[in-house]
Amino acid sequence: MLEFDDVRAAAAVLDGVAHRTPVLRSRTLDAHTGARAHLKAEHLQRSGAFKFRGAYTAISALEDRARGVVAVSSGNHAGAVALAARELGARATILMPADAPVLKRRATEGYGAEVVEFDRWTQDREALLAQLAADRDLAVVHPFDDPRVMAGQGTAALELFEDAGVLDLLLVPISGGGLAAGCSTVAAALAPGCEVVGVEPAAGDDVRRSLEAGERLTIEVPRTICDGLQNTAAGRLTFPVLQERVARVVTVTDAQVVDAMRFAAERLKQWLEPSGACALAALLSGAVDARGARVGVLLSGGNVGVERFAELTTQH
Repeated sequence: MLEFDDVRAAAAVLDGVAHRTPVLRSRTLDAHTGARAHLKAEHLQRSGAFKFRGAYTAISALEDRARGVVAVSSGNHAGAVALAARELGARATILMPADAPVLKRRATEGYGAEVVEFDRWTQDREALLAQLAADRDLAVVHPFDDPRVMAGQGTAALELFEDAGVLDLLLVPISGGGLAAGCSTVAAALAPGCEVVGVEPAAGDDVRRSLEAGERLTIEVPRTICDGLQNTAAGRLTFPVLQERVARVVTVTDAQVVDAMRFAAERLKQWLEPSGACALAALLSGAVDARGARVGVLLSGGNVGVERFAELTTQH
């Protein structure tokens, strides 16, 4: 089980390497929701998402990283692994869906990684990852099912609590569960009374269903604009942490996510990708009643191109 000391150790590794992203406030948001919201701006993190924290923590711990690393990702983990590998002198190979956002693929290749395409709708990504790692003798950097990755992601919440103080509620987007596992571990240690709520797309609520069933369930690849949250099951290692430390999971629709993206751009002057706006969408839409509460919200990523942003915010 992931422990708070693991997150503390990751913070020491990331000190001076990862950005200490700001915590944003908005009177307009507070007035709309009745909450006192503290927004952790991880879309301003290196590589444009919180994922850099976990990727760097994991790769820095590899004794044999010189042989190269491999990961599978639709984008943010891909870019994070590519950048972290470059910083640490390792060669990176990334399995990316053929329909991954062009901006994310370009960034990944721009950091020096080799991209290998696959079809997310018909191929088994985990099997492909294992085969590629074996064929090329590469170390796997899993996007969430790795204690070092979970610990690294948790440093975002560690900074949030240090800067914002004790919170009543923490909203965190969930896919495989690495970010939620790390953040909920921090909350349990620093603010035991803080309710940690995960947020998923309505079309991809595998974690919500799994927590209700008491076991990991697998769903089909969800059809959602939140490309970073199209996972089909919680991690084997993350799930027990989520069971113990995440109070519940709520869902948001794609339309609510777009509303949050638009609000962030117009009122906060912040550029969020769909996945990065999920937690904010839960607060804005009322999926979580936060009236009177001090709320932390993870803005988890900002990797969306101008054309795609315009398409989403003008069509929904």
